[in-house]
Amino acid sequence: MTARVQTSQGIVQGTEEGGVQVFRGIPFARPPVGPLRFRPPEPPERWSGVRDATRSGPGSYQANRPLAPILGIIVPEQSEDCLSLNVWTPGAGGGARPVLVWIHGGAWVIGSGSEPAYDGAALARRGDVVVVTVNYRLGVFGFLRGRELSGGALDTTGNEAMLDLVAALEWVRDEIAAFGGDAANVTIMGESAGAVNVACLLTMPRARWLFHKAVMESGSLNLTRTPEAAGDVFRRVLDELGVAPEQAAKLIDAPAEELLGAQNRATQKSALVTFGPVADGAIIPRRPYDAITAGAAAGIPVLAGTNLEEMNLYRFLDPSIDTLDEEGLVMRATALFPGSGPDGVPHGRRAVDVYRSAREARGDDVTPATVWLAMSTDHIFRAGTTTLLERQAAHMPQTYAYLFTWQATAPDKPRGAVHALELPFVFGTLDVSEIGRMAGRTPAAYALSERMQDAWLAFARSGSPRTESLPAWEPYAPPRRATMLLGELCEQVDAPRETERAFWAPFIA
Repeated sequence: MTARVQTSQGIVQGTEEGGVQVFRGIPFARPPVGPLRFRPPEPPERWSGVRDATRSGPGSYQANRPLAPILGIIVPEQSEDCLSLNVWTPGAGGGARPVLVWIHGGAWVIGSGSEPAYDGAALARRGDVVVVTVNYRLGVFGFLRGRELSGGALDTTGNEAMLDLVAALEWVRDEIAAFGGDAANVTIMGESAGAVNVACLLTMPRARWLFHKAVMESGSLNLTRTPEAAGDVFRRVLDELGVAPEQAAKLIDAPAEELLGAQNRATQKSALVTFGPVADGAIIPRRPYDAITAGAAAGIPVLAGTNLEEMNLYRFLDPSIDTLDEEGLVMRATALFPGSGPDGVPHGRRAVDVYRSAREARGDDVTPATVWLAMSTDHIFRAGTTTLLERQAAHMPQTYAYLFTWQATAPDKPRGAVHALELPFVFGTLDVSEIGRMAGRTPAAYALSERMQDAWLAFARSGSPRTESLPAWEPYAPPRRATMLLGELCEQVDAPRETERAFWAPFIA
């Protein structure tokens, strides 16, 4: 069956699938191609007649990432003309349903809003909500900052992709009522890089009145870039292209494949995340944590958390972890925590002792490899998330924390509560996603998925994730730091892994 909706751009025709109307590939901005490459997004053009909305639009060009097939991130159609979104609704027109806008992850270089794990049908049906998933520009196409180093030859901010997301939210504000959604009740959600984008949107004045609640899964403000770091990436890309900074305008006309190749070569030479939002003092006007501390997101309920063993997903990328000894562990910890305390003990040495002692007290594995994975999980994910939660809680009582503990056990996949494992539980896509196969399609997994869907839906509806199927879920605030454990056992605990969190606190900006 087909379904039609009149938007201000024109009529879109989607399909009806299992009691949900689906509209795919709707443009929310003009194609950022030709002279619009690297430019802020412009309003979409109108069309005459009926636009086919039965196929998802292309994703942004994808980098070479070995994790993509493991997670089932397959984007068969890629293009610079990628600024489109997908909508799932129980019924176009009539009613004013909560709206969930999903921002995908992928380290800002892979992924799309059309991945099977993000199919919005189950959430739309279960919660009587409207689900929107968004494509935005990735890598060099959306996060390349040339402003300082090019002398004006390529005046890019590195936040053009963040403006893509603002444009998508403006489209939701203006059009979602026609799809049965309530523009006054919009929840933005994201995971990994997408969660960092959500966190940045919390601090951006241009996005302030475009959403009303925020969900962040495994991502926070500590992964934003400084202009200096973004400039270094720009320099490396130019070097790979053989282009001098003052000639950077050549990138506007360069073949997209050449830009993507230069991006891949430049990023292969760095172990760090090389693209992402830039705390530039303009589009993102303040140091992100300072903005949250000052109340930039006051009044916005927040739900945020991480997975217990995030970095287990990446273990295969670093075979040396399996042979890590004590000396190597201390060296790695010292790189995370340079310098020494007042007593002269190096911070790295103390970090190892703190982590090992805390893990021994809980009965956890304390081999160098597992201590390092726990430390790097907190470094990349959990320390930043708990910092954001604490600072947001000072301004907004409706601030909630979770820790996802479900264990992946598939023999050919990373094991444990790894990064991204929660996604099919939230979307109800265990059956249709590769991550769902990794998680295990057991009765207990389906039961947890239903509990998590209900909690996320309750939060989108009311600003509280409390449901009848979970224990009481209290807001997060010091010193209690109430946190919901979501796994084989679901329970609220106070200040989980507090020793490690407290050690990190002075090191988070």
